[in-house]
Amino acid sequence: MDLTPEQADAFAKHHVETWNSHDLDAILGLYTDDVEFISPLAAKLTGSAHVVGKPAARAYFEAGLAKYPDLSFRLLETLVGAESITLMFYGAGERLVAEVLFLDDDGKIRKVLAHYA
Repeated sequence: MDLTPEQADAFAKHHVETWNSHDLDAILGLYTDDVEFISPLAAKLTGSAHVVGKPAARAYFEAGLAKYPDLSFRLLETLVGAESITLMFYGAGERLVAEVLFLDDDGKIRKVLAHYA
C-alpha cells in the first residue's frame, strides 16, 4: 500500500499513540496475523532477532513493555517509500530508532525492519 505524505503522517501519529497507550491488544491490532519483525531489540528480549506471527509478536511486546514500563515513543520524522514508510523516533531508553514498516492493502503492518542508534 502506498501512502501520500498526509496519510503517512496520520498513520505514524496513530501508530505512536497506540504504542504509547501500552494497550497490548490495540498494539497488536496494528499488525497482520503473519507479521514479521527483524530487530536487534527483539534479539535482546526474546533471543531471536527474527519474530514471526502475532503470538510471537505478543510475547516480544509483553517482554518489551515489562522491561520498559515507562516506554514512550516521540515521533521525529515520517518518510514515505514504495509500499512502506519509515518512522524515526525516540524509543525505549530514549534511543534513536528508525523502523521501516511494510504495509498490506488494508494498512496493517506486515513487516518491520528496526534500526537503532
